Amino acid sequence: MASEIERDLEDQLRMTHGRFVAAMNARLPAMPLEQKERYFAVLSALVGKLETADKPLREVLQEMMAEAASYVLQEMR
Repeated sequence: MASEIERDLEDQLRMTHGRFVAAMNARLPAMPLEQKERYFAVLSALVGKLETADKPLREVLQEMMAEAASYVLQEMR
């Protein structure tokens, strides 16, 4: 039973990742250059950290909170 639930959750995660990519691809053309630069900075940092397979997700998120804070504040202005 647990493996079925886990498989279902993984399928939902994959589907949601796909929706995220589609949504951001649709937004990119309308984004100003400065916003694209900020988005790229945060996204590339996140992906780089996620590629370190032995780094726990909790640690990745803690680091990203600190790094992304300035970009979030810039975006809110």
